[in-house]
Amino acid sequence: MGSKNKLKRFQENETFSNVIQPTREEVVGGFPLKGKWDTHFKNDNPIVLELGCGKGEYTVGLAKKFPNKNFIGIDIKGARFWKGAKEAVEGDLPNVCFIRTQIELVDHLFAKEEVSEIWITFPDPQIKYKRTKHRMTNATFLERYKQVLKPEGTVNLKTDSEFMHGYTLGLLHGLGLEVLYANHDVYKNEGSPKEVLEIQTFYENQYLEKGKPITFIRFKVN
Repeated sequence: MGSKNKLKRFQENETFSNVIQPTREEVVGGFPLKGKWDTHFKNDNPIVLELGCGKGEYTVGLAKKFPNKNFIGIDIKGARFWKGAKEAVEGDLPNVCFIRTQIELVDHLFAKEEVSEIWITFPDPQIKYKRTKHRMTNATFLERYKQVLKPEGTVNLKTDSEFMHGYTLGLLHGLGLEVLYANHDVYKNEGSPKEVLEIQTFYENQYLEKGKPITFIRFKVN
């Protein structure tokens, strides 16, 4: 993406009512919507997060399917989620919001038990051992998710990475956490939730064209 296009998208994001772009200091120092997201959405419907949302395909796709839930996409790259934010504005989806910030600050954005569900779609698997701390399903991240999720809340991991799929299953087993569903090839094996099959990301389509299997895990951290 050219620098002019990025700049244009950054500028347009500033005009979208569904985009929030706090500084790191504002998030860590006391984020005003923490525990008060009902004031933003004007309702107390369940909150669902897409972490590392990219272009926001799942944030928008799920919002269309479940109008009685609120969906928040989080990513540090605003030029990416510009597409989802724009689609939500033009599609008049009041249950969509995007936040430009780091994923590791999730527990500063939401109060204890404020979130009902988390989606992690095609994260960087960070295969090298020294990158373990950046894997979005490592023990530290799972603890952050536990802080914000309701007791019955779930985490969904959809990825093309067999390494990430296996790593996460092994970690969950080792920590004694409940795996509700696991599938190592969602388009060949039956049983995957409809939203896993019916919503596809930009990168997912590229992986499917290459014949890569798409995996999915739904689990609990409480």
